[in-house]
Amino acid sequence: MNPGPWVQRLVWMLWLGLPILAGCATVPANIDHACILLDGRDDWYDSLRASEKKWGVPTHVQLAIIHQESKFRSDAKPSRIKWLGFIPGPRPSSAYGYAQALDDTWAWYKAKSGNSWADRDNFEDAVDFIGWYVDVTYKTLGLSKSDAKSQYLAYHEGHGGYKKKTFLKKPWLMQVADKVAERAANYKKQLRLCDNHQNKRSTLSLF
Repeated sequence: MNPGPWVQRLVWMLWLGLPILAGCATVPANIDHACILLDGRDDWYDSLRASEKKWGVPTHVQLAIIHQESKFRSDAKPSRIKWLGFIPGPRPSSAYGYAQALDDTWAWYKAKSGNSWADRDNFEDAVDFIGWYVDVTYKTLGLSKSDAKSQYLAYHEGHGGYKKKTFLKKPWLMQVADKVAERAANYKKQLRLCDNHQNKRSTLSLF
């Protein structure tokens, strides 16, 4: 006799270390495993796949960029500058949302993509933005859409900054880009485990 769906889900969560009471919190309980990250979030999965189909940017690359930029927090903002070490000052940039898009870059996206009502704290809009930006980077700089490291450097520095190779003067950024590439590779492997089950709107079963 096959176990019920809740038993299968329980075993799956225990196997991957997912807290049972995590539920569908705003921020996923485990953002380092693609199957857990997308479990129960069919709208996220559909948005990622739609962006991949539209712009040709692999889902694992999109996820790796969001992980680095916002840790999947819809209202993420850069930390405020501290004066004298403790007095809150202004934020270093206008970056906001899942994709940490700047005001000007977001306005550019809305004007060029036709998605004029897009919001940075909306996951569907954020992944569409990432797909669009990576596509523009590919057309402008010739960088492969699967090259998570180079794409992230262009994403962070802008197309002009990438052309000037400003990242070479930022060892810390090179390390971050390496982490993005590593995380993208991990997500790619993980997605192979759960993609078929996500397509069926179910969690991975161990039975």
